Amino acid sequence: MLIRTVLTIFLLTIRVFIPSIYAAPKIYQATSPDGKTRIELTVNEQKNLTYRVLLNNAPVLDWSALGLQLKLIALGPNTSILKHTQRTNNEQFAWPLGENDQIQNNYREIVLDCRSGAFLYKLIARVFDGSVAFRYVLPKQKGYVNALIISEKTTFNLADSYTIYQYNEETVFTPVTLDALTKTCDFPATLTNGKLFLSIGEAGNDTYTKAELTKGAIVNSLGVAFHKDSVNTAADFQTPWRTISVATSAIGLHQFSDLPLRLTPPVKEMANWIKPGKLIRSSLTTQAGLDCIDFAVKHNFQYIMFDAGWYGAEFRGSSDPTKPIPAIDMPKVIQHGKENNIGVILYVNRVGLRAKLDTILPLYKKWGVAGLKFGFVDGLSQEGISWLAGAIKKVYEHGFILDIHDNYKPTGLSHSYPNLLTQEGIRGNENNPDAFHNTVLPFTRFLAGAADYTFCYPNSNRFFTDNLYKTKLQVSKGQQLALSVVYFSPLQAIFWYGNPHDYNDDQETEFFKLVPTVWNESRYLTGEIGKHISVARRKGKTWYVGSAAGLADWNGSLQLDFLEKGKAYMATIYEDDTAGGINKRTIVVKQGDTFPITLKAKEGQAILITPQS
Repeated sequence: MLIRTVLTIFLLTIRVFIPSIYAAPKIYQATSPDGKTRIELTVNEQKNLTYRVLLNNAPVLDWSALGLQLKLIALGPNTSILKHTQRTNNEQFAWPLGENDQIQNNYREIVLDCRSGAFLYKLIARVFDGSVAFRYVLPKQKGYVNALIISEKTTFNLADSYTIYQYNEETVFTPVTLDALTKTCDFPATLTNGKLFLSIGEAGNDTYTKAELTKGAIVNSLGVAFHKDSVNTAADFQTPWRTISVATSAIGLHQFSDLPLRLTPPVKEMANWIKPGKLIRSSLTTQAGLDCIDFAVKHNFQYIMFDAGWYGAEFRGSSDPTKPIPAIDMPKVIQHGKENNIGVILYVNRVGLRAKLDTILPLYKKWGVAGLKFGFVDGLSQEGISWLAGAIKKVYEHGFILDIHDNYKPTGLSHSYPNLLTQEGIRGNENNPDAFHNTVLPFTRFLAGAADYTFCYPNSNRFFTDNLYKTKLQVSKGQQLALSVVYFSPLQAIFWYGNPHDYNDDQETEFFKLVPTVWNESRYLTGEIGKHISVARRKGKTWYVGSAAGLADWNGSLQLDFLEKGKAYMATIYEDDTAGGINKRTIVVKQGDTFPITLKAKEGQAILITPQS
């Protein structure tokens, strides 16, 4: 009996003692200002730093790995958390070059000071309403002068099966389930399980390499892969932010399109020479430049552009971006532009930029050039991205607006250098994408920021048949009008292949004359990825609405709740007619009205809504 009693006491003691030895790992967490979004961080039983993301207490991402693989040590595995700090940020800043002229930047931040082996590093995480962002910092420490990041160990283990809209750089989008994913996917990546819509993005990439998402090692997971090279670092090196945004509808993702701006340092003061606007591309002659300036004045454009070839064959080292070809009298064109308040933008290819950037910037300032367009840049390697960041700064310091083309996508650097008005990183209109592509873009690439879509609007007399086109445009004129509202870019290229003398029907081009490129307020009204989209944007007291259908007819309605109560408005509607042109009609509307949408596949509709006096 005594032996049995002693044994019972021993077993009870073990039950109490064992949990104290094997206590659950400590969880560090930060919650969004509205209390609905949360990140949890812990060092798990295997001593790996991990995180998960929850919305309304339900996991969106299950426990996922964090860390970097350096040449000599892995950060993330064998981690100890030395301390943690938290803070709250509540601010609002003006942004006159955006979709909304005021941006709320409210978040809660947690910083973990970590050690893997003898190496110190930090993880900084910020939690916004609906979004989580985190980055790694390699602080200055004894024995660390520089290090090589061979790979990034960040993973995204989703809590459900998702479909991802896969693409790379300027390709089309392919919806594919994660278990069937065979290719990498660029940031920002959009995923859905039919209930939730996720955007996994990047912000603040000015010294890193291009990273992509790749299929993870376990089911329903994604990892991070370097596209081209490893990353050289120095003390106090910061990686780009990785972001995860969650919405319960496709149009709900739009609220996160300014997240990269919120995560990058602000410009000290907005320069008054940074002017948004619309442009027409000129043929490469003096007279074409003069004609385009006259066209710009008549159609309320602010710029013309001389594109590739104005200084010779762009890929030849012998072509000199300090010397226009004989067919262009550049001083004459620029002077005519100045007399009419129209700026001239000049394209320079990567070959010319690398050879003569420091020469052409003061020279173009002397000429009176308004802006530059960079072409065929390297946005794929650390060296290329770092060079671009330095070049953006130089262009800003010399007082030029900037457009960067080809594989480069925004990561919020415009907040620091607002002269960077737009960039490509998109399959634009010159590639004749279809209506599916056009109605996927608002929910994917445009979540990273502005994009130069280069509208190839057909002229009044013919549907482009020149050598620049292998096929005809795959969407209607009405859809192109609508997309000038749906697609955001402070610098919009409208008539990319157009000759100004060919546009003689003012009704067809009137909406382009009226539509602005930056906004006081924007609202996504309704939309489904690849099916349809409708966006309303306000400038002053006037609203502009763009609606576009995908590859199927769209019959629906818009609620005009965004209009001011008690006021009558005149709605001018520009839509496709039955003969390939644009029909214009007007109706009176007010707040609370239901506006019917009846669009055939590939069509669109643009509306101008002005208050009646």
